[in-house]
Amino acid sequence: MAERLPANDDPTIGKLVGDVSNDVSSLIRSEIALAKTELKFSAKAGGVGLGLFAAAAFLLVLAVIMLSVAIAYFINFTGLDLAWCFLIVFGFYALIAAVLGLIGYRSVRKVRGPEASIEQLKETKAVLKRG
Repeated sequence: MAERLPANDDPTIGKLVGDVSNDVSSLIRSEIALAKTELKFSAKAGGVGLGLFAAAAFLLVLAVIMLSVAIAYFINFTGLDLAWCFLIVFGFYALIAAVLGLIGYRSVRKVRGPEASIEQLKETKAVLKRG
């Protein structure tokens, strides 16, 4: 029996292995780029949440330090006892801080991991295990 020689346009095993290697590295680079994009979005949402927490903390410090002496004295003109005036102003600042803290909490809860990248990596792993 005569052996069949490969035609000039048939790919060699070395060429096929090289193509597979290039395809796998291209796939991995694409998955890394996808993960970077997802993490960038999550980091931005987390940054906004942290910024809102910082604003809430700043307002709370103002409420503790100042207790808005000027506004409390202005309320005192209504005839209310000065101690009650200070408590009203403090309560107002504490309410603003609570609202900002709630908004920041909701924003931080939106931060997610790179779910699409993880799913894609699982699929790639399964395909590569099959052979």
